[in-house]
Amino acid sequence: MGEPLEPIWERVCGELRRDVPDFKFHIWLAPLSLAAVEGESLYVAAPEHIRTWVRDHYLDLLVTAARRAHSPSARVEVVPEGVVPEGAGTPPRGASGAGPQAGGRPSDTPLNPKFTFGQFVIGGGNRFAHAAALAVAELPAQAYNPLFIHGRPGIGKTHLLHAIGNYVSCFGGGLTVRYATVEQFTTEFVQAVRARDTRAFKERFRSVDLLLLDDVQFLAEKARTEEEVFHTFNELIGSGRQLVLTSDRTPAELDRLERRLGERFGAGLVVQLDPPDLHVRRAILAKRARLDAIDAGPDVLEEIAERVQTSVRALEAALIQVVAYASLLGQAPSVELTRKLLDHVGPERQPGPCTVSSILEATAQQFDLPPDSILARDRRPEVSRARKIAMYLARELTDESLPQIGRGFGGRDHTTVLHAIRSVTRDVKSDPQLAIAVDSLRRQLVSTQ
Repeated sequence: MGEPLEPIWERVCGELRRDVPDFKFHIWLAPLSLAAVEGESLYVAAPEHIRTWVRDHYLDLLVTAARRAHSPSARVEVVPEGVVPEGAGTPPRGASGAGPQAGGRPSDTPLNPKFTFGQFVIGGGNRFAHAAALAVAELPAQAYNPLFIHGRPGIGKTHLLHAIGNYVSCFGGGLTVRYATVEQFTTEFVQAVRARDTRAFKERFRSVDLLLLDDVQFLAEKARTEEEVFHTFNELIGSGRQLVLTSDRTPAELDRLERRLGERFGAGLVVQLDPPDLHVRRAILAKRARLDAIDAGPDVLEEIAERVQTSVRALEAALIQVVAYASLLGQAPSVELTRKLLDHVGPERQPGPCTVSSILEATAQQFDLPPDSILARDRRPEVSRARKIAMYLARELTDESLPQIGRGFGGRDHTTVLHAIRSVTRDVKSDPQLAIAVDSLRRQLVSTQ
């Protein structure tokens, strides 16, 4: 076995500290970790909320540091947390980088070590969901089975899934865990079907003690995948193992999902996550600033908490934006700068009912586009992005079905709408600017609570 990853990464970080101010290091580079080494390639893992920024702005710096600290011909690839290329070197068992899984058997899929119950800020809108998730983690398949967690994007559903997995990996006495999004589940299933060998796939998903399945709303219109999830569900529940699922809607509202599957999803405990209130938003920002050593005063955090009201993801994205902008200007974050930046991103929200047409109009105004261009077959990137965002918000903020939304956007079919929703759901996790833009539109469209 080659050199452990920890000393390699320590040397690289030492070089990085020489090249950037402490402020930038703590914001953008301290959250990174070395996932694997394969020959001259270093695979650097970055959290979703900063991955795109790091890849676009710090990749050259990472390469330079790696070549000074590790090898003159080193290459660097920025990857999602938990992604390790096949055959690449990984930390030896027991190394300090082993993360929360060190106390039990290794998890069948990567879990984000930062998503724990200790890092979850509890408030009125999530207290019950947190308690239910903790009960399941402490007593898998004995408390609530299945557990179905629902709520709008970006308010902590995935955090709770990973927290359950991390807890069971540490304290579950060897219970096996597998986490997957529906997209990952579908991709693996399709590959297995095409290879005409589904045995290994079924073994991976049906033999675990705890299955965590994220974003089950995206099962809609995937008949064969729905069938596979149905049988996987029956196998796990029937054999006394735990299943936890998340969605942006309740099981009853998953209108394009096969009825028998929706009924099973709702057969256990269904809990809702609501957007964080002001007190929780303050606590989230304060904890994030403390953990990342961000030099942002209470007045700056208060300004962000007052303005960004709809999701944890948008809240953290706003903090990153303010800090990044301030660092580029060579100054500390201030209330004035925060107001300027967040005002530029979008107007304050205005009360009023949400309809497909009002969302279309607001999106066109936000991106300075004529509404007709969004309705037309205009494929310019800026128009396509605005159209996808509008469809995403129409699904979230109205009761319209996918076909109805499609008709409201120039007669497009429901598969186009579903693709847009998936695209924006994925992109807001890695693009802070997009997350804030979407949240700004949402604030504008949703009436004051």
